Amino acid sequence: METNFPRHWMWSEAFEMLARAERMHRQFFQPPSSPTSATWEPPVDVLETERAVLVLVALPGVDLGEVKALIDGDSLMVSGIRTYPPEMRTAIIHRLELPQGRFERRVRLPPGRYAAIHRIAFNGCLLITLQKSEVRNG
Repeated sequence: METNFPRHWMWSEAFEMLARAERMHRQFFQPPSSPTSATWEPPVDVLETERAVLVLVALPGVDLGEVKALIDGDSLMVSGIRTYPPEMRTAIIHRLELPQGRFERRVRLPPGRYAAIHRIAFNGCLLITLQKSEVRNG
């Protein structure tokens, strides 16, 4: 009986895990298929009050004046781009956690009609307020 079986099994498992990690890395870190395709999605919070739906989109480092937000059917579409500041373009990279490039996020809205849309910058986020249309009884 082979006495090295556990060691060979462990190496086999380790190599398989490395190969799986490399496949995942290639899958998630591919260049975009076209310059207009989105490469990441920002996180969002959606809250509803009696009079409005609030959508908070986390966009630190993004010029909020360049962000597009529009209602498309039953969803809110938010899109834009995050680019490195000029100083960072020639810097040595030690860690990158904030995604760069085009982003797009489609958020399903609660059912209803909206009369007005307001946008404000809020602590590195874009706060989009969708005022509900008044429902008249009678």
